[in-house]
Amino acid sequence: MLRIAYSPIYKYQLPQGHRFPMIKYELVPEQLLYEGTITESHFFHPDPLDEETLLLTHSPAYWHRLKHQEWTRKEERAVGFPMSPQLIHRGLHIANGTLECARFAQKYGVALNIAGGTHHAYRSHGEGFCVFNDIAIAANALLHEGVIRQILIIDLDVHQGNGTAHLFRNEPRVFTFSMHGAKNYPTRKEVSDLDIGLPDQTEDEPYLRILRNILPRLFDRVQPDLAFFLSGVDVLATDKLGRLALSIQGCRERDRLVLSACRDYQVPVAVSMGGGYSERIAHIIDGHANTFRIAQELFF
Repeated sequence: MLRIAYSPIYKYQLPQGHRFPMIKYELVPEQLLYEGTITESHFFHPDPLDEETLLLTHSPAYWHRLKHQEWTRKEERAVGFPMSPQLIHRGLHIANGTLECARFAQKYGVALNIAGGTHHAYRSHGEGFCVFNDIAIAANALLHEGVIRQILIIDLDVHQGNGTAHLFRNEPRVFTFSMHGAKNYPTRKEVSDLDIGLPDQTEDEPYLRILRNILPRLFDRVQPDLAFFLSGVDVLATDKLGRLALSIQGCRERDRLVLSACRDYQVPVAVSMGGGYSERIAHIIDGHANTFRIAQELFF
């Protein structure tokens, strides 16, 4: 059964005019329910992450500043969200949602979080709309428990997963792969185990050709027990921040390639949604909804 992490707390309220489309966390599940791709029984509602698990990834000093609302103005600008207790509480639910998705994936083959993909968060600071690094938290928790030997992170958000790359730079049990816009944020890239930087306005054909060629090599080389897939839809041509030029159909095929590879190699996969900033919310919703549609089609 397809399991999907979702909580009403994902629908965090930002100041009017903020460019991050928080409404997508409400509209994606509504669309999937409306069209019949899923039912309410597919959702699970994650509890907040516990402190012990959080501190396997983030520093005690950083957690202290978050708990006590001690962000500086500089930190707040770097993240792009105003500091609030609700923001921190939301992040803990999302991070635990990704961890629980990884556990469900081991049972069902795939599980998806309606949110997550906060790959710009480092051990001791956040940036780029990211407070906690949900995929890193889940990976570190599973490695700490000893239930997973080798992890592959497939990050196809348009922005490089700089926080994730830095967190696992000295961890051979986690292979980080990021395919992103070469000239996009962050200006200063970290070094993943494999980085593919794409030129502006890359379209479907070259994007999919590169991905189609690299995926089998990755799975053969890494031989993972578990994969995390960050499926940002900011690769779309309609995206305000993306600078790539994929169509909705191309983005859908991207997801099919990744999820098919995980299925064919019998590697459980936990999916986090990542970014999406198109002018029309319908493009964001359709792009994200495709990931769930394909997961349901391929695995169930």
